Amino acid sequence: MHKITQEIIDFFENQGFAIVSTLDKNGIPHSSCKGVIRVSKQGIVYLLDVYMKETYNNLKRNPKISITAIDEHKFKGYCLKGHAKVLTGKKITPFILKAWEDKLTSRITRRLLRNIHEEKGHPRHPEVQLPRPEYLIAVSVKEIIDLTPQHLK
Repeated sequence: MHKITQEIIDFFENQGFAIVSTLDKNGIPHSSCKGVIRVSKQGIVYLLDVYMKETYNNLKRNPKISITAIDEHKFKGYCLKGHAKVLTGKKITPFILKAWEDKLTSRITRRLLRNIHEEKGHPRHPEVQLPRPEYLIAVSVKEIIDLTPQHLK
């Protein structure tokens, strides 16, 4: 595992989503959006996935994964590379489920506020219709790549 700084933890935990890339059965990258639930200083990133489809199947075959997030406004981003474990059932702790529910509430609130300020987005609130997570992805970070251009650091 690779220790993660508080700056990177805060960066990922404040993103609405991150791009998660896995490898399909042919070794071709597959990317999807996932919510980052928690990042530990010890180098574990927790992602909840509400659909047991491509990402789930890919990780069952091959645990290699990358998690990428950017902040276009700050021109900053990171890619975390590592190995994932798929955890189901009671391994999804009440603490993690509560963190997921808090994230959903926050996203719905932000969407409502943006709509009030006439920044019309999606007419409904798709987060409300998400199913309960069926599995947890626990990623042991092996490498951190700072995507910020060198001259801007």
